[in-house]
Amino acid sequence: MIDRKQKLSVHFSLEELTHTDYGKPGDNEPPLEAITNLITICEDWLEELRFRYNMLYVLHFLEDYDTSENVEGIIINHGYRSLLVSEAMKKAGKNPSPTSNHLRGCAVDIRCAGVEQAIRYLTILLDMSDENKKDSDELILERRGIKYWIHFAVRPENNRRKILFLLE
Repeated sequence: MIDRKQKLSVHFSLEELTHTDYGKPGDNEPPLEAITNLITICEDWLEELRFRYNMLYVLHFLEDYDTSENVEGIIINHGYRSLLVSEAMKKAGKNPSPTSNHLRGCAVDIRCAGVEQAIRYLTILLDMSDENKKDSDELILERRGIKYWIHFAVRPENNRRKILFLLE
């Protein structure tokens, strides 16, 4: 049994990145490889996204970063997804991809308050990729009704730098 309270990075926990509304408790237990992939996303990408977003759009002074009540967190809708959870999603009428990066812990869906926040997140992630010379596999802006999120994936190797806008 894994410790769901385990921190993957300073601001992100395994519990947050394995939460699901599908299947039974215990159906979404990630293997060590998936946890390692989630740690990479959190440490190398999400922590920096959180920091930059707050510095650029929320806070005015660097010294306020750790103490301000105005600091915004990055909210993850979905992270790791097991095969059992994918099956439960199918039964619920959802259509999870059988080759999804979520299955290996290589993807997260980042909740966005609206299209403006989504564009800001996308811009920061693309800038980070260019500056660090590290590619992501998928950077997809998605919308269903009034809900926006960014599907962001990073594989250990063979990242495709795929950028899409899927707006229903």
